[in-house]
Amino acid sequence: MQSWQTILKNSITTLDDVPEHLVSGKEIGTITQMYPMRINPYYLSLIKEKHDPIWLQAVPQQAELEDTVCMADPLDEENLSPVANLIHKYPDRVLFLVTNQCAMYCRFCTRKRKVGTTAMVIKDTTIQAGIDYIRTTPQVRDVLISGGDPLLLNDERLEWILSQLHAIPSVDIIRIGSRVPCTLPMRVTPALCTMLKKYHPLYINTHFNHPREITPEAAKACTMLADAGIPLGCQTVLMKGVNDDVTTMAKLLTKLLTIRVKPYYLFQGDLSRGTNHLRTSIQCGQNIMRGLIGHISGMAIPTFAVDGPHGKGKVPLTPNYIQSLDSQLVFTNYQGETCFYDNSA
Repeated sequence: MQSWQTILKNSITTLDDVPEHLVSGKEIGTITQMYPMRINPYYLSLIKEKHDPIWLQAVPQQAELEDTVCMADPLDEENLSPVANLIHKYPDRVLFLVTNQCAMYCRFCTRKRKVGTTAMVIKDTTIQAGIDYIRTTPQVRDVLISGGDPLLLNDERLEWILSQLHAIPSVDIIRIGSRVPCTLPMRVTPALCTMLKKYHPLYINTHFNHPREITPEAAKACTMLADAGIPLGCQTVLMKGVNDDVTTMAKLLTKLLTIRVKPYYLFQGDLSRGTNHLRTSIQCGQNIMRGLIGHISGMAIPTFAVDGPHGKGKVPLTPNYIQSLDSQLVFTNYQGETCFYDNSA
């Protein structure tokens, strides 16, 4: 069996690598000058045909260069960074970017403007500056390590970062944001899990968007992490042609529970330049939520949310079931029936 490093090394990254049946060379060549492409052989094997839900997430399209609606930095991360590669948006938590590499460059990426490019400079000094900021900012109790994908760091490098953060008294929990369990699950090794379990309380938020991504390999990776005592959540992005219907979403969310991953967020697509062709309307997401709530296990229901442009933060977009609220709550249940609840207390 090939190592994860070998699989990653054999990724498609240039025009000459692209299988002819997936996309025309001219299309790819122009786009990847602005937005890099990386599709490792494992994730490539999940694509059945052009324009299928896996293809849409991985293969560049001309529409990426025709986006006149979205913004380069929709979440205003650059202006919320007290030091390079650390975003301090919420009072008690920070987002700490520790790598600019991913196992597959998602076409819907929030940081599409710089992940995988020279625009995102991460080195020892920037990581140390982030650790120093967290150490000297005691209101920060929750650190989310992201990038890029932190699990693309080697075990030693990742452990050094975790050990530094774990030693800070004011840091209560550490989270890792990683799509590796989905896009390169063989990266999750026994050695990695043994190392990670030393730094509890540790959480991993991973990222699956379609039921076909939940393969035996992905299930094994998630099981290994869960067996190491790491709670797993999933942050799914709602995308046109990928998962924008109730049937697909219900299958994805219920299947996640079988591999011990708790659906956490369903995100409305960020306004990241080059991604507008994948965005749905907010009404689409709310209709999907109506088709999920009450029809599948509550354990499988994520919070549908939008991350407010200009750094305004995440806001839930829950469908409205309330008809009126004063001394009595009048509401509609999941079957459309009108219900009443005495609110006079």
